[in-house]
Amino acid sequence: MASASTARAALLRGVGLKFATRPSEVDEDQPKAAMRAAGAEAVARALAELKARHIAAQMPGKLVIGADQLLDCNGDWFDKARDREEASEQLRLLRGKEHRLATAVCVFEGETCLWSYTCSPRLRMRDFSDAYIESYLQATGDAALGCVGAYRLEGLGAHLFDEIEGDYFSILGLPLLPLLGFLRARGIVTP
Repeated sequence: MASASTARAALLRGVGLKFATRPSEVDEDQPKAAMRAAGAEAVARALAELKARHIAAQMPGKLVIGADQLLDCNGDWFDKARDREEASEQLRLLRGKEHRLATAVCVFEGETCLWSYTCSPRLRMRDFSDAYIESYLQATGDAALGCVGAYRLEGLGAHLFDEIEGDYFSILGLPLLPLLGFLRARGIVTP
C-alpha cells in the first residue's frame, strides 16, 4: 500500500489482508494546483494514481494500492493540520457546514492502473462553541493532526457531526467494499 495512513492500514488488516506499507512521499502540492479546476474528485484520483505508480515502479510484479482524500467545503480544500492552532481553525471553519470527502483508491501493477474508484461522502458538522473545539482537541491530542479536517469519525470526532451520507469506510479514507470486490474478482481474496 502506497500510504502512511494508519487508518487505511487498520481497515486492510481488519479484513485479514496481508500487505506492506511504503509511503510514496510524492509532492502533492503541484498536482493539486495544476488540476484544481478539474475538481476534488479528479485530483484525489490523480494523487492516488501518482502515489501507487511511484511505488509500483519500485516493486515489479506486485499489486500496489494507492489512495487519497481531499476535504472540500464550498470550494475550499483542507489538508491535514500542521499543529493544534491550525486544527482549531479548521474546525471553526467547518462547524455548522456541510463538506464532502473526495476519496479515491486505485490498484497498480507496474505502470498499469488495473482498477480505480472514486466517491464523495457528505458530512454535516453541528454548530459547536470555541470552548468545545478546545476540549475536543485536548481530548484527542495529536490524533487530530493525522486526518484532514482534524477529526476522526471512528472516535471522538463522531461528536462533531449532525449527519453523514455515504460509505463509512470511504470517510475513513479507503473505499474498502469496492476494493474488496476488485480483489475478489482478481482471485486475490476469496469470497
